[in-house]
Amino acid sequence: MSGAATNSAVRPPPDELLCAIADFALDPTAPSELALETAHYCLMDTLACGFQALKFPACTRLLGPVVPGAGMPGGVRVPGTPYELDPVQGAFNIGAMIRWLDFNDTWLAAEWGHPSDNLGGILAVADYQARREGHGGQAASGGRTPLVGEVLRSMVKAHEIQGVLALENSFNRVGLDHVLLVRVATSAVAAALMGGTREQVLAAVSNAWADGGALRSYRHAPNTGPRKSWAAGDATARGVRLALLALAGEMGYPSVLSVKTWGFSDALFRGQPLRLARPFGSYVMENILFKISFPAEFHAQTAVECALRLHAQVRDRLEEVERIEIETQEPGVRIIDKSGPLGNPADRDHCLQYMVAVPLVFGRLRASDYEDAIARDPRIDALRACMTVRENPQFTYEYYAADQRAIGNALRVFFRDGSSTERVQVDYPVGHRRRRAEGLPLLEEKFRGSVAAHFDAAQGATVQRLFADRDALARMPVARFMEALATGGAVG
Repeated sequence: MSGAATNSAVRPPPDELLCAIADFALDPTAPSELALETAHYCLMDTLACGFQALKFPACTRLLGPVVPGAGMPGGVRVPGTPYELDPVQGAFNIGAMIRWLDFNDTWLAAEWGHPSDNLGGILAVADYQARREGHGGQAASGGRTPLVGEVLRSMVKAHEIQGVLALENSFNRVGLDHVLLVRVATSAVAAALMGGTREQVLAAVSNAWADGGALRSYRHAPNTGPRKSWAAGDATARGVRLALLALAGEMGYPSVLSVKTWGFSDALFRGQPLRLARPFGSYVMENILFKISFPAEFHAQTAVECALRLHAQVRDRLEEVERIEIETQEPGVRIIDKSGPLGNPADRDHCLQYMVAVPLVFGRLRASDYEDAIARDPRIDALRACMTVRENPQFTYEYYAADQRAIGNALRVFFRDGSSTERVQVDYPVGHRRRRAEGLPLLEEKFRGSVAAHFDAAQGATVQRLFADRDALARMPVARFMEALATGGAVG
């Protein structure tokens, strides 16, 4: 009886934020040329991160079908692997591998995140459509063969939805993880990419918010663990699942954000309304931060660069170090200032002190440097014990300034004889928009190295040629693109 009474009640109009997200996801307006060019590099870089992750058994053991034998011949291809899966599990696989090493692009504001996490859902849905059509099914796109250009445009939209929501809404301050924005963005663009109506996209997005949010506990001591590496894959897969439900006719919840007591704002956001800092457009993709030099949490990127600059002055005097002073932004203090034992690679790649100590000792920071074999080197913990971390208010101001979006760090090493290195400060990492000319050749080098390390010579050359001509790639059918990325051999 109570269910019938509820269903017969007058339904409220959709929350304005839900409408803004759905309308943007369906907007046919072309993104800016800069956004599309950046999306091309983002696609290239995100795949590079995934290929690198396939070297790590901790990642590859999670890939493939949910249970052995539950694959889907003719289904979604997982780049760099032989797997063919349903679109939900395909999205999880792609999302987990591209996020695993904390090396894909980043967005920093009131909330933090990695908008390219949404590529898991976008590629899965695009290849699902393409293969349905190829096997005689009716593609959700109305019978058109999806092109890579549609993937790029969907990436711009997903980046924008996640990134603009992050500008003034701090989910971390209420204990929620940023991957809820991956789920929201993926649900919107996946439903739109599959040809959903406005009502269906609204339904998908409202259900994404109704899921609530994952706790950030797996990103912080004492519970830091590898879930932080697959949480975004889980979120983008959930977004695909909710989009498929919406296209199958599942209803939405129009006031899921604003309804008193039971809505997202009251239940999970301490009564605060969710705000849009600016209209949706191409801002986020145009200003995205690439992780080029180091697989490190982004608030530490410039700190690692400082440490590398000081390596030559410190490497032969490690036993003489008295203290190391690190200045960072307020979010850096809150997220990655960590002392005490570090239990696993996921713990180490979110420890500012560890990420500074390794380059001071070795003159490098690679994904393998978070593994136990390197972490056991006693020099690392000895340096960590000498470090102090403090907020530099100017760094914090420039971090939030819309015209700067700096991620500053400074480092100075003091020795027992009273001498010290110079104070080294870096405000913008190589992956910042202000350093694009310097960064893009390095981004291409990162991609070439990742491809060469994973594929055989012939297939590697084919994969690299895909990205040599941006216009040709945008016109390429998704089915051909994903076929070129698939392998026949085992992973891990």
